[in-house]
Amino acid sequence: MQVLLLMATALNVHLPEPIPNGGAPMAAELRARQQLLAQITEMIHVASLLHDDVLDDADTRRGIDSLNFVMGNKVSVLAGDFLLSRACVALASLGNPEVVSLVAKALEHLVTGETMQMTTTTEQRCSMEYYMQKTYYKTASLISSSCKAVALLAGQTGEVATLAFEYGRNLGMAFQLIDDVLDFTGTSASLGKGSLSDIRHGIVTAPILFAMEEFPQLRAIIDQGFKDPKNVNLALEYLGKSHGIQRTRELAAQHASLAAEAIDSLPETIDEDVQRSKRALIDITQRVITRNK
Repeated sequence: MQVLLLMATALNVHLPEPIPNGGAPMAAELRARQQLLAQITEMIHVASLLHDDVLDDADTRRGIDSLNFVMGNKVSVLAGDFLLSRACVALASLGNPEVVSLVAKALEHLVTGETMQMTTTTEQRCSMEYYMQKTYYKTASLISSSCKAVALLAGQTGEVATLAFEYGRNLGMAFQLIDDVLDFTGTSASLGKGSLSDIRHGIVTAPILFAMEEFPQLRAIIDQGFKDPKNVNLALEYLGKSHGIQRTRELAAQHASLAAEAIDSLPETIDEDVQRSKRALIDITQRVITRNK
């Protein structure tokens, strides 16, 4: 939500004159619509987390008992469904067909990404291309589409809207890549589902995929799966000997750099609020890749 509000300020330049006959100023009306879009995005995001925790049978979320653990799967699913329904009602109230289509597509991508993760074949599980596509669907699509929607609401050009989209896409990819690193290097108190959550659920992420490039014998372990704790330990041994963690961090840094470049490419302005927001958006790209939780 913070990203979208900063993006809104960064793009709200050359606004039309106030509405005549005592109506609300266009700037205030636009800001309210963009704030609503940020709220919609947050509702969708939280709903996806509630559903993810049910699908993954997670007991914790950021070190706190998950809703499904406390209240059961049915309540958690219904809570997610309720948030999605309220988000859809609010989205329709924006009255912008292109924005509605964008966010609806991101919702479709969330489901597609989860389905890809649940139905992956052994070949797909070992494919970096497949992993990156799934990561875009599950993590980066919502923020990239929402950033673009903010630009569209502001009446920006297609070029500027594309830059906003690229910022969100690359920021989302960088965030997930670091999340995948932290699943191996972090602690259960600071991570969403606890350390080694992905590999214990049979989910192969970038660090392991990079490690497999250095140690092809890791492929046989992946093919066997990780239900046996011995295979988890073997995979971790290979990961420790490889540059998998380092290469994943480097890939995240590349995406963060691309996100920052997108902001740098936005139209120049002397407006101090716009300049501050652009600097904050760039700062976020660095915070994403240096975080430890």
